[in-house]
Amino acid sequence: MSLITRFLNRRFYYFLIILLIKSIVARDVVFGNGFSWLTLLTEIPFIVAVFCLIEFFAGKRKMLYYLIVNVLFTALYFSILMYYKYYGIIVTTDALSQADKVTEVGESTYSLMDPYYLLIFLDIIVIAVVLLLPKFKKARLSADLRPRRSKVWMAAFALSVVVCLVNVWPNRASMNENKQAEEMGLLDYEVYNIIDKMMENEPITPIDQITQAKIDEIKGIAEPASPNYFGAAKGKNVIILQMESYQDFLIGLKVGGVEITPNMNKLIQEATHFTHFYAMAGQGTTSDAEYVVNTSLYVPKHKAATDVNVDKVLPSLPKVMKESGYSTATFHTNSVEFWNRTELYSSLGWDKYYDQKFYGDEDHLAFGSSDEVLYAKTLPELVKMDQADKPFYAQVISMSAHHPYNLPSSKDRIELPAEFKADSLVTRYLKAQNYADYALGQFIDGLKSSGLWDDSIVLMYGDHQGLPLYSLDDEEKALMKEMLGTEYGHTEMFNIPLIMHVPGVNQPLVNDKVGGQIDILPTVANLVGASLKNQIHFGEDLLNQSSELIPMRHFLPSGSVINNENLYVPGIDYEDGTNHKVVDGSETTEGGVTEDEYNRALELLHLSDSYVQQLPLK
Repeated sequence: MSLITRFLNRRFYYFLIILLIKSIVARDVVFGNGFSWLTLLTEIPFIVAVFCLIEFFAGKRKMLYYLIVNVLFTALYFSILMYYKYYGIIVTTDALSQADKVTEVGESTYSLMDPYYLLIFLDIIVIAVVLLLPKFKKARLSADLRPRRSKVWMAAFALSVVVCLVNVWPNRASMNENKQAEEMGLLDYEVYNIIDKMMENEPITPIDQITQAKIDEIKGIAEPASPNYFGAAKGKNVIILQMESYQDFLIGLKVGGVEITPNMNKLIQEATHFTHFYAMAGQGTTSDAEYVVNTSLYVPKHKAATDVNVDKVLPSLPKVMKESGYSTATFHTNSVEFWNRTELYSSLGWDKYYDQKFYGDEDHLAFGSSDEVLYAKTLPELVKMDQADKPFYAQVISMSAHHPYNLPSSKDRIELPAEFKADSLVTRYLKAQNYADYALGQFIDGLKSSGLWDDSIVLMYGDHQGLPLYSLDDEEKALMKEMLGTEYGHTEMFNIPLIMHVPGVNQPLVNDKVGGQIDILPTVANLVGASLKNQIHFGEDLLNQSSELIPMRHFLPSGSVINNENLYVPGIDYEDGTNHKVVDGSETTEGGVTEDEYNRALELLHLSDSYVQQLPLK
């Protein structure tokens, strides 16, 4: 009997070993516990059950089915690896449905890949080639490919299914998707997720029961009778700048004596810097940040807002501003079709949008024209809007400092110490943000020289994290610790800046109140004197409220929440979760987010989801 024939006859065992090795690789990257008895108990039963079905029913095409299963499971393990490296959670079918976006952000996706990940495809290539070679035809024909309908296969199948159910059932109530996947097994988790989604019948709170008073009560806040700064900038323009991948630690940072963001460092000497402000984007990242800021609603679970919510008539900041007599426009050098922004902008009610058709492809970086081009071409449009007979609200979205931060050498403006290797993600990030800061400085100068600065509220914030903790290797994490003087963890990763310039209003240069992107809408509305009495919003006015409760979604497990002092990440349930201080990111066992706050945060997410689902269609 030839070697190939023996392999074909023992296909069950060989393919089981192959997929076990791949599951070990995936678990080691995601959970840090590659091979263990838990791996055998959670990953093998599902594979065995599928192989038993093939042996029981398949005949001459048996090897083809083994190959198909091997390819599908391998692709899933690979997707789990890649998705976790950026998002920090386990990929689901909802995320896999966005695979078409990979072609748009290919460079960003490929940069997350460790070369050894590709080795999990090696066996597929070798086996396929060998089985297709004519010289192995005799071996293929002599292999035993008859169906095996014995009691042994039936018993093995039944036992495997029982073990899968035992893995799944006790863990189905866990809020933490990563813990669920670890305890259930990666394959069990994916199947459970599909079935759970099909059977999902979560009750919806009727829209007439979703009131602002109820939301405020859950958040633990009360609307002041006479809010501070109400209408303090009435009639002023509003310019909101969304800065790509911008994290708060960049401000004031020096590396080797070099300022990374010198223009921002100057700016915070004359504008208020909110130092504990957090990103709230989901799967749609940049587009989700636009959604949250302009609606004061939470992103949906496991999906981009632009995929599920933009068929609705959304309450929004552009609509609030238009009711107050403002014209509105949004500026972005990428194509408006990407992330379904055509529908997003329609739902938000922008008067006008400027995209790649307006900016062209001049000085192309990342997904469109550079920030220099963005600002140079946007400024004249803002001046035109300012010359009209009414004020304007404009959102400007930068993009040059986009992951994986591969700027051309012509944009390189700083030299970093030798320990910052050129191919390091950290090095590329710092240089990209230094360039973005250079372009920002030109824009601020233009706003000032045109008179817009003194006649406009200007808000600047980061759209989402730039250095995912899950993407950094040990050397890069050590470099971050040396650079920041503290461990780089979740609080540092989600901490983005909010810079607020309000002409004629004196505020402290530093504001340490905890806030999130969802708070921008009510804060701006208060400053321009716009009423939100008839508009549901889940954020709060940062200039009047002192407490905060920020449910986090997508980049952290469900149930994660930030309050005034801590970022909480649940375990299997509330009791085994962890708290991280917002001041320095250190883990703490004292105080922390209470179970009541945890439950209230989940209720807020539920109310937001219920509210959007019941909004009228466009």
